[in-house]
Amino acid sequence: MASVDELHGDPHVERYLETDGEEGYHWNGTEILILFTTGNKSGSQRRHALIFRPWDDDTYLVVASKGGTDAPPAWFRNLEADPNAEIQIKGDRFPVRARVASDDEKPAMWSTMTEVWPDYDEYQKKTSRSIPVVVLERA
Repeated sequence: MASVDELHGDPHVERYLETDGEEGYHWNGTEILILFTTGNKSGSQRRHALIFRPWDDDTYLVVASKGGTDAPPAWFRNLEADPNAEIQIKGDRFPVRARVASDDEKPAMWSTMTEVWPDYDEYQKKTSRSIPVVVLERA
Protein backbone atom coordinates (compact mmCIF):
# COMPACT_ATOMS: atom_id res chain seq x y z
CA MET A 1 0.00 0.00 0.00
CA ALA A 2 1.30 3.47 -0.89
CA SER A 3 2.41 5.92 1.77
CA VAL A 4 -0.21 8.61 2.31
CA ASP A 5 2.38 11.19 1.16
CA GLU A 6 2.38 9.43 -2.23
CA LEU A 7 -1.41 9.54 -2.58
CA HIS A 8 -3.17 12.14 -4.70
CA GLY A 9 -6.76 12.74 -5.79
CA ASP A 10 -9.44 10.18 -4.97
CA PRO A 11 -7.17 7.68 -3.13
CA HIS A 12 -5.98 10.47 -0.81
CA VAL A 13 -9.55 11.67 -0.20
CA GLU A 14 -10.76 8.11 0.49
CA ARG A 15 -8.01 7.40 3.02
CA TYR A 16 -8.60 10.76 4.74
CA LEU A 17 -12.37 10.22 5.01
CA GLU A 18 -12.06 6.58 6.12
CA THR A 19 -9.73 7.59 8.98
CA ASP A 20 -11.15 11.06 9.84
CA GLY A 21 -7.83 12.51 8.74
CA GLU A 22 -5.71 10.19 10.88
CA GLU A 23 -4.16 9.30 7.51
CA GLY A 24 -4.02 12.09 4.98
CA TYR A 25 -4.29 15.19 7.16
CA HIS A 26 -0.49 15.38 7.31
CA TRP A 27 0.84 15.23 3.74
CA ASN A 28 4.32 16.05 2.44
CA GLY A 29 5.10 18.32 5.38
CA THR A 30 1.84 20.27 5.32
CA GLU A 31 -1.81 19.86 6.33
CA ILE A 32 -4.81 18.94 4.20
CA LEU A 33 -8.55 19.54 4.33
CA ILE A 34 -11.23 17.96 2.18
CA LEU A 35 -13.38 20.40 0.21
CA PHE A 36 -16.86 19.27 -0.84
CA THR A 37 -18.34 21.24 -3.76
CA THR A 38 -21.30 20.82 -6.08
CA GLY A 39 -20.25 20.16 -9.67
CA ASN A 40 -21.22 23.18 -11.75
CA LYS A 41 -22.22 20.99 -14.71
CA SER A 42 -23.12 17.65 -13.09
CA GLY A 43 -24.75 18.88 -9.91
CA SER A 44 -22.99 15.97 -8.15
CA GLN A 45 -20.92 16.28 -5.00
CA ARG A 46 -17.19 16.57 -5.67
CA ARG A 47 -14.40 16.03 -3.13
CA HIS A 48 -10.92 17.52 -3.21
CA ALA A 49 -7.88 17.19 -0.92
CA LEU A 50 -6.30 20.64 -0.60
CA ILE A 51 -3.45 22.24 1.30
CA PHE A 52 -4.89 24.77 3.72
CA ARG A 53 -4.12 27.14 6.53
CA PRO A 54 -6.44 28.55 9.17
CA TRP A 55 -6.69 32.34 8.90
CA ASP A 56 -8.70 32.97 12.05
CA ASP A 57 -11.12 30.96 14.19
CA ASP A 58 -13.71 30.47 11.45
CA THR A 59 -11.77 31.14 8.24
CA TYR A 60 -9.52 28.86 6.19
CA LEU A 61 -7.36 29.53 3.13
CA VAL A 62 -6.74 27.38 0.06
CA VAL A 63 -5.03 28.23 -3.24
CA ALA A 64 -6.59 27.59 -6.67
CA SER A 65 -3.26 26.88 -8.35
CA LYS A 66 -3.71 23.66 -10.36
CA GLY A 67 0.07 23.51 -10.51
CA GLY A 68 0.31 26.78 -12.43
CA THR A 69 -1.79 25.76 -15.44
CA ASP A 70 -3.61 28.48 -17.34
CA ALA A 71 -7.01 27.04 -16.38
CA PRO A 72 -8.17 27.09 -12.76
CA PRO A 73 -8.99 23.82 -10.99
CA ALA A 74 -12.48 22.35 -11.39
CA TRP A 75 -13.22 22.89 -7.70
CA PHE A 76 -12.67 26.62 -8.16
CA ARG A 77 -15.13 26.73 -11.06
CA ASN A 78 -17.60 24.85 -8.87
CA LEU A 79 -17.23 27.48 -6.14
CA GLU A 80 -17.66 30.29 -8.67
CA ALA A 81 -21.00 28.74 -9.62
CA ASP A 82 -22.03 27.96 -6.02
CA PRO A 83 -19.91 29.37 -3.18
CA ASN A 84 -21.72 27.24 -0.60
CA ALA A 85 -19.62 24.20 0.21
CA GLU A 86 -18.40 22.04 3.08
CA ILE A 87 -14.96 21.27 4.39
CA GLN A 88 -13.66 18.49 6.58
CA ILE A 89 -10.63 19.03 8.80
CA LYS A 90 -9.71 15.74 10.41
CA GLY A 91 -13.08 14.45 11.72
CA ASP A 92 -14.83 17.85 11.77
CA ARG A 93 -17.07 18.54 8.75
CA PHE A 94 -18.96 21.82 8.45
CA PRO A 95 -20.49 24.25 5.92
CA VAL A 96 -18.50 27.16 4.50
CA ARG A 97 -19.03 29.99 2.07
CA ALA A 98 -16.19 30.63 -0.37
CA ARG A 99 -14.92 33.90 -1.76
CA VAL A 100 -11.74 35.07 -3.46
CA ALA A 101 -9.37 37.12 -1.33
CA SER A 102 -9.56 40.82 -2.13
CA ASP A 103 -6.58 42.65 -3.61
CA ASP A 104 -5.91 44.13 -0.15
CA GLU A 105 -6.10 40.75 1.60
CA LYS A 106 -4.22 38.64 -0.90
CA PRO A 107 -0.56 39.59 -0.22
CA ALA A 108 -0.67 38.53 3.44
CA MET A 109 -2.76 35.46 2.67
CA TRP A 110 -0.48 34.44 -0.23
CA SER A 111 2.54 34.80 2.04
CA THR A 112 0.90 32.53 4.62
CA MET A 113 0.25 29.89 1.98
CA THR A 114 3.73 30.04 0.41
CA GLU A 115 5.28 29.57 3.85
CA VAL A 116 3.76 26.08 3.89
CA TRP A 117 3.94 25.33 0.15
CA PRO A 118 6.68 27.43 -1.52
CA ASP A 119 5.86 25.89 -4.92
CA TYR A 120 2.88 28.28 -5.18
CA ASP A 121 5.35 31.03 -6.16
CA GLU A 122 6.70 28.78 -8.94
CA TYR A 123 3.17 27.93 -10.08
CA GLN A 124 2.37 31.65 -10.39
CA LYS A 125 5.44 32.15 -12.61
CA LYS A 126 4.14 29.47 -15.02
CA THR A 127 0.84 31.20 -15.82
CA SER A 128 -0.44 34.62 -16.78
CA ARG A 129 -3.59 34.17 -14.68
CA SER A 130 -3.51 35.55 -11.18
CA ILE A 131 -3.78 32.46 -8.96
CA PRO A 132 -6.48 33.16 -6.40
CA VAL A 133 -6.38 32.58 -2.69
CA VAL A 134 -9.80 31.24 -1.75
CA VAL A 135 -11.21 32.21 1.64
CA LEU A 136 -13.51 29.60 3.17
CA GLU A 137 -15.62 31.15 5.94
CA ARG A 138 -17.63 28.93 8.30
CA ALA A 139 -21.31 29.37 7.41
